[in-house]
Amino acid sequence: MADLAKLPVTVVTGFLGSGKTTLISNLIKNPGGKRLAVVVNEFGDVGVDGDILKSCAIPDCPAENIMELANGCICCTVADDFIPTIEALMALEPRPEHIIIETSGLALPKPLLKAFDWPDIRSKITVDGVIALADAEAVAAGRFATDVAAVDAQRLADESIDHETPLSEVFEDQISCADIILLTKPDLAGPEGVAKARAVIEAESPRAIPVVEVAEGEVDPRIILGLEAAAEDDMDARPSHHDGHDDHEHDDFDSVVVDIPEVTDPAELVARIEDLARSQNVLRVKGYAAVAGKPMRLLVQAVGARVRHQYDQPWGDRPRTGRLVVIGEHDDISMDAIRAVLSPAREAAE
Repeated sequence: MADLAKLPVTVVTGFLGSGKTTLISNLIKNPGGKRLAVVVNEFGDVGVDGDILKSCAIPDCPAENIMELANGCICCTVADDFIPTIEALMALEPRPEHIIIETSGLALPKPLLKAFDWPDIRSKITVDGVIALADAEAVAAGRFATDVAAVDAQRLADESIDHETPLSEVFEDQISCADIILLTKPDLAGPEGVAKARAVIEAESPRAIPVVEVAEGEVDPRIILGLEAAAEDDMDARPSHHDGHDDHEHDDFDSVVVDIPEVTDPAELVARIEDLARSQNVLRVKGYAAVAGKPMRLLVQAVGARVRHQYDQPWGDRPRTGRLVVIGEHDDISMDAIRAVLSPAREAAE
């Protein structure tokens, strides 16, 4: 049993676009009677996820209980960002009963767990559980992991071959660290895709880990809160590709922030994002756009060539400035090409 005097923390991890923000938005609205606080760590300096979550705030999780850290990976900025943020949340009145941390989609969760061993907080908080989200459609398509059967066959033939990629390492580390895996977007994957995704996850898991299908982020909070895993004391059961290293690299991925002019047709913007996914191997796009004649801002989120968009809230008095964060593998993306595709009018003016 976890020490009841310690404040429980749930770490929500999962690859880019797996549905972490949607899950936490639903938890904020349906917290199972718990008073929540949320820490959002984003890849890139535009607070899209934090902004979405603050719009979901309710009395049991008011906006001041939702904090953003966009200055880098929180496990690499422990003293400067992570510790002060946790201490600030614990000092709130009334005090939160549970903290949820949404990691960046490219984060390795195990280094974050090590941060909970810092003397300033280790006697005050405990990791109630690590929840990993996996996009069923993407996993079934092999985008987050290597071809398991093919790699296993090659490894049997030559154990010296390393077939890992930055994408598969991140995915595998997230799966290996989890206490529960939520298989998201099962409706897009279909029964066959879900079965294939489950097989991939089972092959990547170092131990038996429960897998629960979740659509639109809707899950009973009793399933993922109150696990009492004390994960910070269970590190050996959570292997990582980066075990034995004092730090971990973030140089495999790049992000670029693009300011975009007002668009007249959302479909045309979607087409440009789809083009980027094909031509630049872009992994993730998220942000906002202003649409001519529309008082609401357009929320845009894309995983590869799969783009979703919706009007989420009025612009109000804020400048109608569109801004997108684009994330891709370091060697595969061109910043100039991305800006040219997403903001052709601005490029032409320059």
